[in-house]
Amino acid sequence: MFYKSEKDTIAAISTAVSDSGIGIVRISGEKAIEIADKVYLGKNNKRLISQRTHTIHYGYIVDNGTIIDEVLVMIMKGPKSFTGEDTIEINCHGGVYVVNRVLEIVIRNGARPAEPGEFTKRAFLNGRIDLSQAEAVIDVIQSENEYALQSSVNQLRGSIKNKISDVRKKILYQTAFIESALDDPEHISVDGYGEQLKEVLLELMGEIQKMIDSASDGKVIKEGIQTVILGKPNVGKSSLLNALIGEDRAIVTDIAGTTRDVLQEHIRLKGISLNIMDTAGIRKTDDVIEKIGVDKAINHAKESDLIIYIVDSSIPLDSNEFNTLQLLKEKKSIILLNKSDLTSAVQIDDIVTEYLVHNDNVEEFNIPVIEISAKTGQGIEELEQTIRDMFYHGKISFNSEIYITNMRHKKALMQAYESLAKVMQSIDLMMPEDFYSIDLMDAYESLGSIIGESMGEDLVNEIFSKFCMGK
Repeated sequence: MFYKSEKDTIAAISTAVSDSGIGIVRISGEKAIEIADKVYLGKNNKRLISQRTHTIHYGYIVDNGTIIDEVLVMIMKGPKSFTGEDTIEINCHGGVYVVNRVLEIVIRNGARPAEPGEFTKRAFLNGRIDLSQAEAVIDVIQSENEYALQSSVNQLRGSIKNKISDVRKKILYQTAFIESALDDPEHISVDGYGEQLKEVLLELMGEIQKMIDSASDGKVIKEGIQTVILGKPNVGKSSLLNALIGEDRAIVTDIAGTTRDVLQEHIRLKGISLNIMDTAGIRKTDDVIEKIGVDKAINHAKESDLIIYIVDSSIPLDSNEFNTLQLLKEKKSIILLNKSDLTSAVQIDDIVTEYLVHNDNVEEFNIPVIEISAKTGQGIEELEQTIRDMFYHGKISFNSEIYITNMRHKKALMQAYESLAKVMQSIDLMMPEDFYSIDLMDAYESLGSIIGESMGEDLVNEIFSKFCMGK
């Protein structure tokens, strides 16, 4: 259980510290309204301290009688505020100097600078949100694509909290039954209880496993698809990267081997993110620098989520393609026949035949092959849709589905699953019922760590330390 170690009133800039139209200084704590009232000059000498909650007031911020800025001040009295405490938000002009000046005046009049994430931490400690919702706040801020944003908002609304709480209630019910039976064996029988409990456990383990399995999609939703573009020199790798980005970022020439190192870009396609790497052309070479680039390309391919392998369809296949095709066996891959706007020397059937011939252990060819032209844009739309279909099975919906995007949550779910599996094992071994309750409570505690009910203060502090100062 956590106890608030201090009740200081805190303040911070809650908007980006850069020149902009508006800047916001947030104040939270018992003296928030009192402090704001000291530095605020309202029309007709209006006092903030006597105003109703959830109202906005026009006036000025003053420092020793000198007007600093024209502002709108929002009053939100606890517990109906984000932090659960009295909160003030001063909306001033967004110049870097003026926003910092307002913050300085607020701090001089009794507030202290907020620590990173301290506003959200107070919301958690005051019971306004659980820990999974608090973590969703930073995920919303850091979202880099539409799916990541939708998933974070869904978690912020309590999707994970509600699911975890439901599973924990069922575990607690079974634990309470066991404890009651052990305390009062004359009136509560456990005959046949093991088999009944197994049915409950199978249901709970199924629900937990579904959440664990969603972490693969969740990782892609949050972090993006680690994508490597491979191919021989001068097949159009850099041209493809430029086509996907929509601007010329990679150098494109007719000289083979122009790309010597890895060029990385982050792009968004159909609501998902690609962390995409354009690599050196793969071929045998005596050039020491080019060989380093080739080795880097192969290593990145082995660590990627997706390989996009490009073939120049205007010239016949050669041994470089044969060797590289073997890299595609263990990864999700897409083969692109580029330069389809030219006379074709390679057909899809040629790729399939060569792949099967040079991969003796592969019985069928299941890699998408798409004809494209990075120059004209032909096939790019099909490539984007193929990537989406490859990584998201069916329609992504955030109405009822939960996607685990936080690896801390996944680890806790796996620990809970293992604890429930131990209960199943104890039942099969006909162990005494008190053995069941030990592992049931372990599962209960593991799940509790996700929503912040069963974890140490140091870990909570570490989580919130990753937040920005004004959140």
